[in-house]
Amino acid sequence: MQVNVLGPFEVLREGRYATPSAPKLRQVLALLVTHANNIVRTDQLIEELWEDHPPKSVTTTLQTYVYQLRKLLHLSGSGTPVLHRTDQLLEAMLSTSPSGYLLGLPPDAMDSHRFEQLAERGRVEFEAGSLAEATETLGTALKLWRGPALVDVTPGPVLQAEVVRLDEIRKNALERRIDSALSLSRHREMLGELTTAVTREPTHEGFQARLMLALYRSGRRSDALQAYQRARKVLADELGLDPSSELQRLHSAVLSADPTLEAPRIRESVRVSQSVDPPAELPSDLATIIGREAQLTTALQALTKPDRKAPPVVVGVGSPGTGKSAFCIHTAHRIRGDYPDGQLYAQLLDAHGEPVDLNEVLGHFLRALGVAPAALPRSLDERCQMFRGRTDGRRVLVVLDDVVSTEQVLRLKPTGSGCAVLVASRRRLSDPTITTTVEMTPLNIGDSLALLGATLGAHRVNGEVDAVHALADLCGGMPLALHAAAGRLRLRPHWSIARLVDWVRREQRRGPELAVKALDLSASIEQTYRLASPAVRTAFRLVSILHEQPVSLQAAAAVLRCTEFSAESLLEELVEFRLCDAEPAAEEPGGFRYRFPSHLRAAAGLLEVVPDHDEIFLPSVSATPTQRTPSPR
Repeated sequence: MQVNVLGPFEVLREGRYATPSAPKLRQVLALLVTHANNIVRTDQLIEELWEDHPPKSVTTTLQTYVYQLRKLLHLSGSGTPVLHRTDQLLEAMLSTSPSGYLLGLPPDAMDSHRFEQLAERGRVEFEAGSLAEATETLGTALKLWRGPALVDVTPGPVLQAEVVRLDEIRKNALERRIDSALSLSRHREMLGELTTAVTREPTHEGFQARLMLALYRSGRRSDALQAYQRARKVLADELGLDPSSELQRLHSAVLSADPTLEAPRIRESVRVSQSVDPPAELPSDLATIIGREAQLTTALQALTKPDRKAPPVVVGVGSPGTGKSAFCIHTAHRIRGDYPDGQLYAQLLDAHGEPVDLNEVLGHFLRALGVAPAALPRSLDERCQMFRGRTDGRRVLVVLDDVVSTEQVLRLKPTGSGCAVLVASRRRLSDPTITTTVEMTPLNIGDSLALLGATLGAHRVNGEVDAVHALADLCGGMPLALHAAAGRLRLRPHWSIARLVDWVRREQRRGPELAVKALDLSASIEQTYRLASPAVRTAFRLVSILHEQPVSLQAAAAVLRCTEFSAESLLEELVEFRLCDAEPAAEEPGGFRYRFPSHLRAAAGLLEVVPDHDEIFLPSVSATPTQRTPSPR
């Protein structure tokens, strides 16, 4: 059996065991391998072999086939090395269960498993905008195909469904690979592959459209029009259909030489331009960054790793006031020499705390990289493609401040493996393209004192040791608060450190939220708070002020008047936004309690109240929390 993706017989042909020759025996083996490591039910085997006309002795016949397979292939009911493949043994077994049979094989023994893994990885890279990586990954996946799936088996209905499924995955992978290559302006390179795809599947309008586009962008407009006429004829002759509206629109665009078809050619001409100086947009660095040595080492290792296949994405995340932005800017200055083609910077929240327009950010990036304003496409998707093409093959560092969503990172991520992205985020982010997350925790007392000493000067700190310790304690290890306190003392050189401590404490006695405001933490906390949903904001205001710290789910559910399951969902979102911390609950294995640091608790009094907050919780709740519904961990 010649197979492309899946190799029950491909594996065996290379070993010392005979390939089954009986058609039904081949069907049985093919079905067991396509469902390897899963039970194939007896009724599935019967449907595959005989459909609606099984023999009277069907159970005995099926048992005979399984016995013959075990004997022919030396398969046992326990995992022993039995199948040879080139220079290695495959540990395989064929076991019986009450409902059917299971063929155990290592996952990497099957081409189909490797293909599906690579196809999925390529899909993720493609959707994340890593076009060069997606092209390579999907190309590797498609090389595993050497002809139609299960070509040497006459499939019944069950195997035929598997053949169709695999072929659909193959077509999707091929389309994504072609789209990735076309987005990278590799039109001429793809003409041969597209011509072959159209020849094999002449009624596939997606392949026809891509061939027309590649021909047009290669300067072969007449050939693109002829390709449309051939497609129109084959669709009419074989299916009795007119071309789809998409294909007709593309035909009209080619006829009128629509400028939108030329976007990749604009990008290509910009890329070769050497007249524009590399952008250097990093904000000024701080003189010193204290207490972040471990985080800095982790970030630098990720950002300077050699022989990488995709641009690293490093995310710095932490509670408001922990110095995420300063850390990322300092890290970027440390490695700017590794990115000679430019350093781009964008702040993704505006002055009102609202996410900025990504279209405008990309327009700014492209202009900084030398694209003329008149050449900028209008749509966000087109600007993303142009930015990826512009950064392919270059070494550009992109620094994104005040990131609030994964989409922002994916849209602004460059393509070239020599590029990198450094992110300061107000919430935890999760995506396969994120290579490293660095947590910004509050500084310990020693680092807090060192920061005040470096900012105020050793002579001033050494003269008021007790007051400096008190000030560090009031700032709670927050670099933003420590810098704010030092800045206030520089503005008022006639104040002693003790005088500042007394002033903050007076504000604290008047209201804890006033002390937070005095240390400049309130604005940062409010900015993060406003990014959350109304339900999460309400949960923060109501739960953070509870005297019980850390807060149990039972206490949170009671004050929120909802189930413990709903309370847990809201609290976990607060953890994601770094507005509280989760710690294991000693009394409940696998459970958590939630701690709100003092400065966050104090800030709750300053935050905007959400009107009619009760309506955001479950309508069928009472003041007594209901039995907790277990949630997946």
